[in-house]
Amino acid sequence: MSSELKDFQLEFGGVRLGHGTQVPIAEIEGLARPGVRGEMVEQPGADGAWPAPDWYAARTLRIDCAIKTPGDPAAARQLLAALQEAADDRRVRTVGSAVMPLRIKWPGSPARVLFGRLVKLEASWEKAAFGWVPLDLEFAAPDPRYYADVQQHEELRLGWLSGGGFTAPVQAPIRVTSGNPTGQNRPGWITNNGTADAHPVLTVYGPCANPVITHADTGRQIELAVTLAAGQWARVDTRLGRLTALRDNGGPVATTSRLDTFVLPPGRSEIRWTATDPTATARLTVAWRDAYIAL
Repeated sequence: MSSELKDFQLEFGGVRLGHGTQVPIAEIEGLARPGVRGEMVEQPGADGAWPAPDWYAARTLRIDCAIKTPGDPAAARQLLAALQEAADDRRVRTVGSAVMPLRIKWPGSPARVLFGRLVKLEASWEKAAFGWVPLDLEFAAPDPRYYADVQQHEELRLGWLSGGGFTAPVQAPIRVTSGNPTGQNRPGWITNNGTADAHPVLTVYGPCANPVITHADTGRQIELAVTLAAGQWARVDTRLGRLTALRDNGGPVATTSRLDTFVLPPGRSEIRWTATDPTATARLTVAWRDAYIAL
């Protein structure tokens, strides 16, 4: 469990920065609206211009801070080394699309998370003997949205029967759905408490074949051409920069569906799924973080 941050604090790789820490921050840029990719196209033969769509660019935080350990240069060196070692994690640095969390706590809201990489870490050693090491940091987040500090999780099993039973004659294979049971807390209801679309990670556990996952509110679907035995799984990652459908052995799963448009909008929505399952024991898990465009 991550440690609790206080207002005006950040945390990267277990190193805490900001108010009340050994790494006070003088200035931080990039926390507000991210940059956009768009342009104004002049209208020929007419006044004014036509605004093209604005798409958010990656978010880059620029942090002017310093390590402050008066009379203890060794402690300053250790803090700097901890930041360097966190940024050097080979599981992130040498893997395409891999990112690390930067946790941020601002007044009036819970801690939020940016996912990216520390791309700049420069230190000035002129006053290191006094335990004062100014730092110039840059953190690049390919996804400009902020996310909740805690990931949410929902599990949906096959086997819900909306009609009260089977109608004879029954023939195998039986295609079972997640159904539509009544009640305020029925399975399949997903709540994104944020203010921006959240991109879920969907995992289907066998035994089942040809699962189809549907976002009931929009009708968007993900169809997977895969057969999973008991103990096997297939995972669809709709997060920005991932967009993969893989089996537990690392092999790809065939799908013609667009993964980037399968999102959880702010508020409550419903996920349903179907699959061919003779045992009615297959299950789907939905994992997501509430998404925000502002701290």
